Amino acid sequence: MTRPPSRRLVLGAAAVPAALGLIGATAGPAAATTTRRPVVRPPETDRDRALRAAISDLSTPHATCAQLTVDDGAGGDSWYGSAGYAHPAAGRPPHPGDALRVGSVTKVFIAAVVLQEWAAGRIDLDGPIGRHLPAGLLPDTFGRITAGQLLDHTSGIPPHVGLPDESTPEAVWRHRMDRWTPEELLATVTHRAPSGTGRVQEYRGVNYLLLSLLIEELTGQTYAEAVATRIARPLGLRRTCVPGAEPRLRGPHIRGFLRMTDDSLRDITVQRVESSRGDGDIVSSHADLLRFHTALFSGELLPPHAADQLYRVPSVPMTDGSPARYGRGFQRVPVNGVDLWGKTGEQHGYRTRIFATRDLRTRMVLTYHPTRRSDSAQMAQRVAAVLLGKPGSGR
Repeated sequence: MTRPPSRRLVLGAAAVPAALGLIGATAGPAAATTTRRPVVRPPETDRDRALRAAISDLSTPHATCAQLTVDDGAGGDSWYGSAGYAHPAAGRPPHPGDALRVGSVTKVFIAAVVLQEWAAGRIDLDGPIGRHLPAGLLPDTFGRITAGQLLDHTSGIPPHVGLPDESTPEAVWRHRMDRWTPEELLATVTHRAPSGTGRVQEYRGVNYLLLSLLIEELTGQTYAEAVATRIARPLGLRRTCVPGAEPRLRGPHIRGFLRMTDDSLRDITVQRVESSRGDGDIVSSHADLLRFHTALFSGELLPPHAADQLYRVPSVPMTDGSPARYGRGFQRVPVNGVDLWGKTGEQHGYRTRIFATRDLRTRMVLTYHPTRRSDSAQMAQRVAAVLLGKPGSGR
């Protein structure tokens, strides 16, 4: 059976819908007239219109642009749409290949490499990380934490002390070029011993900072090289990289903006993300995220027993008493009785949502660019409402 052509709707004011489903053309001798059949596009469905409406409302939250891909699983139809402008001053619509900051979706890249190492027998997820990390990097009490506890946020590592106060957009702007080494970041959490280890889930980015250092010890590569050789190059992810100290986005990219308290707008595209090492620093693109997500679900990156670990949510409460919702890489978001699996990501000016049902009957990659630090996930909720009949949520 032939797969039906994808519906691709580009919604920016300056964009033109992509031509799809070209049936064919006949060509005679050079002197003959070429006859072309008309381009045939599938009719727009009610769901197409609802998805288009969900991302084209750039006022709630206020955003500069958005892109969405929805796939109905193997053999099903897919839909792509965009709204707004990647470069507002130039009036350029977003493109799936534009570079953007993926925030905490970085953690899924980290988890994939760690689980590759586990599948190869080079690390025990239930063994202490102190066996692998350099001596003196952590206090002894931290060295007893396991890689599995780092992956699912049950390490019990205490909160940061001494990080800059970024409670206002002006403070975020002042600190956007701060530089942090891993050692400096670790020093902000080692003021007291871990507590509740293995008994409570508490989402902390420092867990994945430690995993990025663990990757370097296990592979003999830098964290950036490991992501490139284990994931980006094999999958052909041309816009995916670990930027390190580089604050700029190279090549075509989407600009991020931050609204100040006086309602002015500042371009915050150029920012150092070293304080989010292993936690939220990767640069990718909408197209690359879709390819990466597909590879995770299809078994290209991990054997089945390792991929299963992504979904392994511990039977412990979160600190607020609610059920744990983070697996060893993926987070679980229940929507209308259906579990979505994937990850959310945030950096200033950038938001990412990659989710799917485990059977791939529903899959979405959403990237959008709100200007306020807290956008209440309204766009993601609208998309989830269309796909599953009820607003979704997630961190």
